[in-house]
Amino acid sequence: MKGSYDILVVGIGGQGTILASNILGGACLIEGRTVRGAETHGMAQRGGSVESHIRIDGKFGPLIAPGTADLLIGFDMLEGLRYSHFLKPGRRIVLNCRMVIPTSVFVQGLAVPSQDEVIRALSRFDLCMIDGEEIARKAGSVLAANVVMLGAASHHIPLAPGSLVSAVQNLVPPKTVEINTRAFEMGREAGMRC
Repeated sequence: MKGSYDILVVGIGGQGTILASNILGGACLIEGRTVRGAETHGMAQRGGSVESHIRIDGKFGPLIAPGTADLLIGFDMLEGLRYSHFLKPGRRIVLNCRMVIPTSVFVQGLAVPSQDEVIRALSRFDLCMIDGEEIARKAGSVLAANVVMLGAASHHIPLAPGSLVSAVQNLVPPKTVEINTRAFEMGREAGMRC
């Protein structure tokens, strides 16, 4: 019997994937829960893929096996599609509706799936799409899109919203606490609609 709740957070370098996973881990610590985590971010500073594995109440290793994740939070549509094989069938994906075309794909003129094609490819999952960047802009800074996405996904995370907000406030730079708190709440509201 599996005892952990496994979350994969994916994006590209600069989108705040690592901070989002640290917020999840911080909320676990606030609640006295066991948490295991690992990141892969090779060329992240050059716009490369970033993945963070978070295992809430996990007793063993930090890595999530393909086909076993309970929730995927994607900060980019293509990254959400790339890592969707980690999810259990029918599970929830909370996905930012923005798509960043990788430089190598753009330079070579390679085909990129359209938003509709990505949505069709993810139709076997419970898909919730929001415009995280636009909501973050309304909250006060587009840089808070990662916190917006956590707010939207919070309905499916087995942690109290208050613990997540406290972790946000503990981990973001002090001058951005108000914006990020607002971003989380606005994301949470958006997540209720899908």
